[in-house]
Amino acid sequence: MPIADKLVLTRQRHLKWRWLDWLELALMILCGVLCFGFSLSVTADIVTRTIGHPWLWLQEVTSTLFIYAIFVGTAAATRRNDHLYLTAISEAMHGTPRLIVEVIIRLVVLGVAFSLIRYGYQNYLRGFGSFRLPSGTPIASLYAIIPLSGVLVGLFTIEQLVNGLRNGFDHPEPPEEDGTPVVTDAQMRAQP
Repeated sequence: MPIADKLVLTRQRHLKWRWLDWLELALMILCGVLCFGFSLSVTADIVTRTIGHPWLWLQEVTSTLFIYAIFVGTAAATRRNDHLYLTAISEAMHGTPRLIVEVIIRLVVLGVAFSLIRYGYQNYLRGFGSFRLPSGTPIASLYAIIPLSGVLVGLFTIEQLVNGLRNGFDHPEPPEEDGTPVVTDAQMRAQP
């Protein structure tokens, strides 16, 4: 099974456009790289401090990787319906009530996306007046990911809204392929 098949979820396929699968794959790989880099930089920071020769720039790297991982992960999780989504409420409903709740939930998420874009961009612009030490890099470098994340969250939410209104939100999911066979009640009774 190729890596793309493992990282791009087939769950709720009726809410996704295939042409955006490459973006989900890229975001998942980027999340992994950012989390690995974060772990590596924290470890290196601890080691260099323990041996008495701290590398101060590692704190900047660590905070940047952490912040970018959060916002890239938010975008990826929105595409996968793993984040900013109230599944317990909507999945307990069917028909028109479910449609209404699903649309309201996604409109709220869309509002969050627009807030990320607007206020994230404002913070980004203001960030050119403050600098990180010891590198002297503008703090705007930390804030650049926020409006980009908002754009991606908005795109994925619109994708789900359009496809949900077109195809319906309530689709039975195929059983997960985790290697264990599914045994029905009839099969259990037939066994000695």
